[in-house]
Amino acid sequence: MYIQKEIILKPRKRGFHLITRDITEQLPELGKISIGIAHIFIQHTSASLTINENADPDVRIDFETHFNKLAPENASYYVHTLEGSDDMPAHLKSSILGSSVTIPVTNGRLNLGTWQGIYLCEHRNYGGSRKIIVTISGE
Repeated sequence: MYIQKEIILKPRKRGFHLITRDITEQLPELGKISIGIAHIFIQHTSASLTINENADPDVRIDFETHFNKLAPENASYYVHTLEGSDDMPAHLKSSILGSSVTIPVTNGRLNLGTWQGIYLCEHRNYGGSRKIIVTISGE
């Protein structure tokens, strides 16, 4: 069985946001899968997805701090600057973190570890709503 669904995430401020529940609440079909794989893809070049700590919000703050040092705004060597000082760093961060995650599905649930959650990594100050495509294959 294959399922593919588009999920629109509400706009969020710049930072790292847990979206596991946002995704699973919009995927009632997940309950029909006893074993499979979920591929979750974001259709944007200035936001990304990753899996990490879902309990302590300090982890998400530290992610934002680290990536802002790794890809700072207003670097003198950026050529792509027409869309604002946060745009080129957003593209760099998105490429480093990636545009998709793949998660096993077991007994109708995403088989994440105890302390794992899916992050929307919003790299723009005003990124707007984000579109995610979820493709599930399984039985």
